[in-house]
Amino acid sequence: MTPLLHLLIFELGCPSIADDLSWIDSGGKNLLKIGFARSVTISCLVFLVFLAAKSIGQDNRKADTDTTSSYEAYIPDTVSPESQHVLRMMTGPQGLPLPGPDDIEGWKKIRTYVPPQLKVIEKDPEVSRRNSETMKRYPSTSKKWEIAGVPVVEIVSQNWKDNGKILVYVHGGGYVTGGPEFGLGGWVSGETGLRIISVGYTLAPEAKWEQITDQVVSVLHALEREGYAPKNMAVLGDSAGGGLAAGSILKMRDRGFGIPGVLVLWSPWADITETGDSYFTLRRADPLLDYKALLKKAADAYADPKDQKNPYVSPVYGDYSKGFPPTLIQGGTKEIFLSDFVREYRAIDSAGGTAVLDIYEGMPHVFQGIVFGTPETEQSMAKMKKFLALYLGK
Repeated sequence: MTPLLHLLIFELGCPSIADDLSWIDSGGKNLLKIGFARSVTISCLVFLVFLAAKSIGQDNRKADTDTTSSYEAYIPDTVSPESQHVLRMMTGPQGLPLPGPDDIEGWKKIRTYVPPQLKVIEKDPEVSRRNSETMKRYPSTSKKWEIAGVPVVEIVSQNWKDNGKILVYVHGGGYVTGGPEFGLGGWVSGETGLRIISVGYTLAPEAKWEQITDQVVSVLHALEREGYAPKNMAVLGDSAGGGLAAGSILKMRDRGFGIPGVLVLWSPWADITETGDSYFTLRRADPLLDYKALLKKAADAYADPKDQKNPYVSPVYGDYSKGFPPTLIQGGTKEIFLSDFVREYRAIDSAGGTAVLDIYEGMPHVFQGIVFGTPETEQSMAKMKKFLALYLGK
C-alpha cells in the first residue's frame, strides 16, 4: 500500500481501513500526522459511485443497472491540459444495486470498500507528481474531539494564526459514506488562513435528516457559545454536504439562532429528488454520477420520499426572503447537479439575497478534489478566498 493510496482512503471516509495500515515513512510522517494530508481527493459521493461501479468486477456478477454503455465521453480542449489528462481516465458511472434505504448493516459494509480504480489514479505519474508537489506547500496539523456531542476534526495550516474567524466544513458522501477527515483541509486552511472544524455527523441510515441537520446546527451554535460571532463563521459544504450545510443554516435561522457570515458550496446536491433539466440533459455527459442507479438509494436512506422536498433536506425549496448568508456556489458543466446549482442560486438571488454562481468549463463533480492542483482548482480557490475576504466578519 503506497502513501498516496493510504491518504486516499482517508479522503474517502474509510478510517477503519486506514487505521489498520502500517505505512511509515520518515519523509511522510508529517503528512500522516496531520491525518489526511493533501493529495488528489475524491469526494465521498464520487466514492459511492465508484464503489458500486467497481464492485461489479469484484463480485463477478452482472449489474441490474449498467449505465456505462450510455456514457458519452467528451474531453473538451477548452479546459487545461492537466484536467484533460484526468478526464481521460474517467469511464462513466456503472453500478450494482446499493443497499435498501434502511439496511444499516448493508451501508456499513460498503463504507469499507476501496475501489481498485483508485490505484489507477494514484499510479499515474503526472497526477502523482502534481499532488506530491502541491501537498508539500500546505503542511498542517489536525486533532479530533467532540463539539456538542458530535465528532469533529480540527485542521489548521502550519502558519495559522488565530484571527477570531473559523470555517466549518460539512463533508459529502451522499449522506451514507464519508467522515470528517477533510482531505483538502490543509490546502483550504493554508490558502484562507482559517481554522477548520470538520463535522462528523452521523451517517444515514443510522440517522435521518432530522437528527443530522440538528447535529450540524448544534456544532455551529456551540461554536457561537465558545465566542465565535456568527459573522466570523464561514461554512463550506461539498456535494451532499453542500445540501446539508444550506439546509442546516435554514433550520438554525428558523430557530432564531444567528446564522454564519458566509457560505461556500462545492457542487451541492441541493435537491435530492432528481428534479431539474440537467439530470436529464447531462445524464450521458456526467462521468461520475447516475441518479437512478446510485443516488436514489442514498436519497431514500437520508429522507423518506415524503420529506425529500422539505427545505432542510433539499434547500432549493427554501424561503430565502427571511435572511441567508452570502453564498458562493461552485461547480462544473459536466455535472447532473448543474440545475441544482442554478436553482439554488436563483432561490437566493430572487429573494434579495447575495449569491454568486461560479461555474467551470468541462469540470466534473467536486472538481476541486478530482483535478486537484490544476489551473481550474487554483482559480476556484482564488475566487473562494476573494469571496471570504469580502463577506466574512462584515
